[in-house]
Amino acid sequence: MLRYSDLLQVRSPEAEFIWNERDAILYALATGFGRDPVNPHELPFVLETAPLRVVPTFATVAAWNARPLPADMQLNLTKLLHSAQSVVLHRPLPARGRVLGSGRVSGAIDKGDKGALIFTETVLRDASSGVPIVTLLSTLVARGDGHFGGPTEGAEPRHPIPPRAPDIVADYPTRPDQALLYRLCGDHNPIHADPEAAARAGFARPILHGLCTFGITCRAVLEHVVNFDESRIKSHAGRFSSPIIPGDTLTVELWVDDDIVSFQAKVSDRDAVVLTAGRAKLAQ
Repeated sequence: MLRYSDLLQVRSPEAEFIWNERDAILYALATGFGRDPVNPHELPFVLETAPLRVVPTFATVAAWNARPLPADMQLNLTKLLHSAQSVVLHRPLPARGRVLGSGRVSGAIDKGDKGALIFTETVLRDASSGVPIVTLLSTLVARGDGHFGGPTEGAEPRHPIPPRAPDIVADYPTRPDQALLYRLCGDHNPIHADPEAAARAGFARPILHGLCTFGITCRAVLEHVVNFDESRIKSHAGRFSSPIIPGDTLTVELWVDDDIVSFQAKVSDRDAVVLTAGRAKLAQ
């Protein structure tokens, strides 16, 4: 039986992770960069001789197993959802990285019959200097794991979307095979590739990874707000609210208020909001 005291002791042991230009390019391609191979703004993210620039949300896959694993938390995997993600960049990601990564369960909220909210924190440090490069914050909804003796309140309020029309609206068609491409970045959950696994999870067909949608929203901020200057993005965060099907067109709405960009993503054909409460913090 899951216990609050045990949950807070869950750690992922510090381990070394290495990535190179190929990994960063694969992530950029999987989140839609390079559709126009001669676009001078996108080419530096997919061509290592540019020199290569790295999409900030690549941090979510750069050291995939550095995070605490759901199995170590003794969660019911069949009722587990990834509900929110935040990337906090302490410095721009290098095209080649060698880091020490470690993670922990930073908190949990007991929702009783509705399950639990589990918060994790993962830090990637430069392997030579020990200086932090990025902090990853994730929220999991464990629908089958309530009543574990944890606090019943304490979740941070979600970032509000401004009550005005968006300043920028951008459409990003996804490819029918995009989930098959994105899974090569590290997330091999079969619901994104295997029709039978997707059906068992209640989906008519395999769905796109939430973190792929997350990366596309970062691309929108890069393209429409900071002129593809990835060093200006200091953090990027959002909540997953509905699945997207590969082949859907993702509409990203952005609101720019000084150094804060609020955003959400929709699939207009289904009138579905798929990512909400988005917030990017920019360097001035």
